[in-house]
Amino acid sequence: MAGKKSKELSYTLPEQFHVFGFSSDLLAWYDSQKRDLPWRINRDPYRVWVSEIMLQQTRVETVKPYYANFMEKFPTVGALAEAPEEDVLKAWEGLGYYSRARNLQAAAREVQARYGGVVPDTPEEISTLKGIGPYTAGAILSIAYEKPEPAVDGNVMRVFSRLLYLTDDIAKPATRIKIEHLVRQVIPQGRAGDFNQALMELGAMVCVPRSPQCLTCPVFDYCMARQEGVQEELPVKGKAKPPRPVHLQVGVVMREGSVLINKRPDTGLLAGMWEFPMVETEVERESAKQEVLSEGLRERFAVDVEVLESLGEVQHTFSHLQWNMQVWSCDWIEGDDLPAHARFVPVDELDSYTFPIAHHKIREIMKHKSDRY
Repeated sequence: MAGKKSKELSYTLPEQFHVFGFSSDLLAWYDSQKRDLPWRINRDPYRVWVSEIMLQQTRVETVKPYYANFMEKFPTVGALAEAPEEDVLKAWEGLGYYSRARNLQAAAREVQARYGGVVPDTPEEISTLKGIGPYTAGAILSIAYEKPEPAVDGNVMRVFSRLLYLTDDIAKPATRIKIEHLVRQVIPQGRAGDFNQALMELGAMVCVPRSPQCLTCPVFDYCMARQEGVQEELPVKGKAKPPRPVHLQVGVVMREGSVLINKRPDTGLLAGMWEFPMVETEVERESAKQEVLSEGLRERFAVDVEVLESLGEVQHTFSHLQWNMQVWSCDWIEGDDLPAHARFVPVDELDSYTFPIAHHKIREIMKHKSDRY
């Protein structure tokens, strides 16, 4: 940190947090300023659980309509456990990070089988469920069951890094563990859930990543980073590796009003979702791309096609990959013995299949390029 000396802090909170009532100051602000969010209407553990999984890596405003639709379709643990996976993925379509939905359903089936549909209320039991890490466990236990467990997400790490002038790298697991220990020391008896939500709310609304709103902060007086004028330099976060670029040729293969789609494998990236067939290649010439796509479709799907024109390009970035997709209009020539994971479907029936966001972008290109789609 340029011009500022790094301050090391022990695992014990400064005395003023207890003496001057940090928790009560934060809760007073939360009680008057908290947002009206659909998952806050009650403390049902299942509703809390679904909201926390949806909110991972996803903005609140994006989640709201998905949450309402999901809860209408799967109002209980049992309803989610018994639903076909395809229906669950369809309800999740567009939210991304689809392993969250599959893990949520797998965990719901375990809760149904082992706990009679009741979400467990101990750290030991709830942490064994698929997709539930330390943060989600703490959020469910505190919000639904008022257990004094910390729920430390990115917002909370940012808030505490600034409050205590912590220069630990928040990308490291040891830093999260340290902040959990510190948060636990100020969780008030009987209001654990509200306190954890207040910390998250503070990070989302006031102690934001850039240009924190210090003058409206309810715990302004406790903040060591603000006293030193370094609040915008915190938290410290190590840089992640940039996503690896992958170049793909995508075939929109038409046959008498139907288009070829295939289902991805049951494990791995975007598992079990449908897509337009893709072939990875590093070639640069347009004619070479067409040839690679044609050969790839023949090898994977036993179909011969004529690759016509490029419809455009689509880019989609995952945490570790960047798909650079060139989309090609193709006409089927021959080949009917498709593999089990592929099929031709009428274009007007595509909405009944679950596609990842990247392939929704392809569908938009199709709609704008030609009336044949």
